[in-house]
Amino acid sequence: MKAVVFIEKNPVNNQLRRVSLELIHKAYTLVHPLGGEVTGIFTGDSLPENSDELFKYGLNRLLYYTDERLIHLHSIAYKHILEAMIRAEEPEIVLFGATHTGRDVAPLIASSLKTGMTADCTQLFIDEFKDKGKILYQVRPAFGGNILATIITPDHRPMMATVREGVMLLPDEKLDNPVRTEVFPVDFNDLWIKSEFLEIVPKIKKVDFNSANIIVSGGAGVGSKENFRLIRELARALGGEVGASRAAVDFGYIEKDHQIGQTGSVVRPRLYIACGISGQIQHRAGMEEARKIIAINKDPEAPIFNIAHMGVVGDLNEIIPIMLRYLSEED
Repeated sequence: MKAVVFIEKNPVNNQLRRVSLELIHKAYTLVHPLGGEVTGIFTGDSLPENSDELFKYGLNRLLYYTDERLIHLHSIAYKHILEAMIRAEEPEIVLFGATHTGRDVAPLIASSLKTGMTADCTQLFIDEFKDKGKILYQVRPAFGGNILATIITPDHRPMMATVREGVMLLPDEKLDNPVRTEVFPVDFNDLWIKSEFLEIVPKIKKVDFNSANIIVSGGAGVGSKENFRLIRELARALGGEVGASRAAVDFGYIEKDHQIGQTGSVVRPRLYIACGISGQIQHRAGMEEARKIIAINKDPEAPIFNIAHMGVVGDLNEIIPIMLRYLSEED
């Protein structure tokens, strides 16, 4: 069984996106036990400076095409180039990061290949299915995060999926695979360039969850935008970042940059404190692999307590001030 992974780089620093490394390793764990190989496909203006890192996570070969006209994303050009690579490789599995580029290009390719694609998967595994042999099972929250759906593509190839950054784990130990790169020949058509970039306005990220060891998150139970100051104060006292559930963001308590869950960020801090968060599947998908989870909620039946290592049943408006007083006394 062969897997192909779309490789992306950060255009600001010309380094690999973390999601590319995560998906290479995930593809490796899927197909290597079956004797399969992992091929990376890349297109853009130039290869990432650290592209050799991919081979340490399970990549067997990197297929690429570079052109200075592709310094920015041109969806039609990317679609034609990457589709040609996929057709040439004839893989059973194709994985894209659920980034702006992946979400733009992957559906175009899936439609052209007349195959299925599952977006924003939280789990991927291979198993038998009836008389179809081994296929890729793609798991993702559905119906507003109220259920986990397992989706399969038994009759068409390749089986395609997108996965958001942070969902798949990176290994503790790296491999010693040899570096094998190969230029893919492309007869570039200028008509593939459908747009002109006049100006690039970078978005400054306000929250850095990747380096946060502690995250304090608030949900709808916080009650108001003004009351969210308690969440901020507790995060500040602990030296952590401020997170939020989708409900808190939808109610306008805090900006979307802070959202954690299926439609927000996926985090794995050493400590995650959930305050006034019920713990629906949509939110748990983004934080359930935290090393330690503390939940504060008035409802003793809240689903968040099912995954919490420590639970406090009570009013966060009373509990958080007690925690803050204790922390100030410790200082």
